Amino acid sequence: MIQPSVTFNSHTIVAWDFDGVLNRDIMKGRFIWADTFEIDIGHSLSEFTENVFRDRFDEVITGKVDLRERIEDWARTVNYTEGADALISYWFKNDALPDAEVSRVKDILNCRGVRQIIVTNNEARRAAFIEREMGFGNRVEHVFASGRMGVRKPDPAFFKHVTDMLDAPPEQMLLVEDCPKNVPAAVRCGWRAFHFTEHTRYQLHEVLGLNPQN
Repeated sequence: MIQPSVTFNSHTIVAWDFDGVLNRDIMKGRFIWADTFEIDIGHSLSEFTENVFRDRFDEVITGKVDLRERIEDWARTVNYTEGADALISYWFKNDALPDAEVSRVKDILNCRGVRQIIVTNNEARRAAFIEREMGFGNRVEHVFASGRMGVRKPDPAFFKHVTDMLDAPPEQMLLVEDCPKNVPAAVRCGWRAFHFTEHTRYQLHEVLGLNPQN
């Protein structure tokens, strides 16, 4: 875990990762939306995973390939008659599990006027779902998604794109991130970063300057 090296202040921009931080959809390394996939959908989860997340899924995450195309290929292969749009809707709705505790912290920061953004490795369709259906588009300044940017964390170009768009110095950024490799990558780019896990989440208030005396 890397703690911020500079005290939280009024100029800090909090950059929230989404899955595993704002959205509590990962349990012991697995995405829990798929726990009832085979019962609900009637097809093999492993076959779905093999078809959709096969080699070069980074091309989906960075917007070079449409997620819908991958799911259409799977649907044709297994004869899933409901179609790609139905599966995407099922996936996104079941994967919408906002972390109530973290959301409360985020709302406190909003009330205090702290600038907040989302920085996520998600393709454009899910990014739009996060903004609209889940309502995060109205709760943060901007949603930076790899599928729109053409680059993903931990690539340094991802972090540079964010600070360039915000016209903010890197040292003003504070990343709250659950993926271990993304934390040091952000720090190398001049950001501060907090490794958010089930074991460190209790430290979030302190890291964000929300101690009782404040």
